[in-house]
Amino acid sequence: MKRKESLEFAAIALIATATLLGLSRLDSTVYNNYVLLASAFLHGHVWIVWPGTYIDALGFHGKHYVIEGPVPALLLMPVVAIFGTNANQTEFACVSAGIAVAAAWLVARRMGADLAIAAWTTAFFAFGTSLAWCAMYGAVWYVAHTVAAMFAMLAVAELVGRRRLWLVALFVVLAAGSRFTLILALPALVAYLLATLPARSRPRALLALACVLCPAAALYVAYNYARWGLPSDIGYVTWYHNDEIGESTGSPFRLEYFSYELQAFFASIPAYTGKYPWLVPDYGAVSIEITSPALLLAAFARGNRGLLLGLLAATLLVAAPSFLYYANGGAQWGMRHALDFIPFLFPLVVLGAMRAPRAPTYLLCGASIAVGLWGLWYWRAFYDHYLVH
Repeated sequence: MKRKESLEFAAIALIATATLLGLSRLDSTVYNNYVLLASAFLHGHVWIVWPGTYIDALGFHGKHYVIEGPVPALLLMPVVAIFGTNANQTEFACVSAGIAVAAAWLVARRMGADLAIAAWTTAFFAFGTSLAWCAMYGAVWYVAHTVAAMFAMLAVAELVGRRRLWLVALFVVLAAGSRFTLILALPALVAYLLATLPARSRPRALLALACVLCPAAALYVAYNYARWGLPSDIGYVTWYHNDEIGESTGSPFRLEYFSYELQAFFASIPAYTGKYPWLVPDYGAVSIEITSPALLLAAFARGNRGLLLGLLAATLLVAAPSFLYYANGGAQWGMRHALDFIPFLFPLVVLGAMRAPRAPTYLLCGASIAVGLWGLWYWRAFYDHYLVH
């Protein structure tokens, strides 16, 4: 990064992190699976010391394992080495989300946005999505999102910056180490970057890519062998087979769940009660056109055709599994699974904001932010008991 970029990045990260820490009240989540997993790693094993049934951990051959991706636990290891299992996972969620917000600012500026557009779109990403809410509560499922969003947005920042293939791939792999489906973005981004390189530079770029992907694949296989005795990850499938809302056989990704997910993503609206607080959002889902109307700005995006197609392909590929999954995300504000693909859609939102008239741009971003802040308030006021003990 250039000096000015670095200073802006650091300033936005500090402001965003401080704001999110304030919203979190520095509460320490009881769903601290990643702290337990980091402690397990420090003690030389991959099973966790299971505190009880309130922790989502898969029982397998007499031990319990975290099925979510391990990257957040790896990042938490230095903190857990100091504070043990008293480490505050929610604070870690706020830091990772704060860095994700700063990366969004970096993306906007590298796309050519002026200060006003960069500020509005970055604020939209922070509060007009589920990001701030995930950071505020910091439970295991939500930390996976904040860390994945952080690395995904860093990958996009590199994609619209120096465009180093190996670094884009590394960030995507780290994002996928938190939320597995993000690996589906890699083919689209690699195809775009290779198309931009001169033919003579492609062998070196592919070699650098292999130096990232081969060790990552080896570590992935080794981690699966350590848990399940198999090269592939059976954690989510086994969980699905044992989940009361799952099925005893087959895959958790099925076409039959599409209508259910479609309703959650686009037809879950707050109910009007006729008395205070008048509007009541479902604690299990609020549709993205209500929480994130600024995403509509992506329709106005114009620019480098290859970049637009690469980002759109990455968005669709990453989004696809969420529309086929058997669960919509459980207790949540908005649709937290949308955080998997929004980082790849965000540059299109920025381009659309740069092209659209200012009034509707500010209106859409402002509405997203206002609804998001209302959602944060509502959860603190009425739904805290679902996640705070």
